[in-house]
Amino acid sequence: MAVAAEEPAVSAAWFTKHFGFKVGIDLGWYVNTQHPDHSNLSLDFVHSGHESWPAATRGKTVVGTLLAFLVADVDAEFERLRAMGLDVVMPLVTEPWGQRRFQVAGPDGLLVEVLQMVAPDPRWLADNGMAG
Repeated sequence: MAVAAEEPAVSAAWFTKHFGFKVGIDLGWYVNTQHPDHSNLSLDFVHSGHESWPAATRGKTVVGTLLAFLVADVDAEFERLRAMGLDVVMPLVTEPWGQRRFQVAGPDGLLVEVLQMVAPDPRWLADNGMAG
């Protein structure tokens, strides 16, 4: 996934610090990161004004982008990230459809959701025509 960034290295460093990504390539205007535990998980940050970025959105702020990370223990991640001082924009909540999740503000207008799958509420499933 590629993300427009005002400062690609700063955005990459945020994901390195908070989510364990590692920088693979840093060209200044382009920074590639990969997660060492998930070989197919990479985030690329491209300077939003660079000629390689699509002209229609070049230089514009990211709006409406939510990255979601599935974790084994969302409560532990919530405590870890809150202790690191991240801006929690949606508190930890258990959704009736089977997710326990929270959201933090990321760099360049990104939102980052951290979630864990949990058992859905049987009543919610029945009310939504999904009872087995």
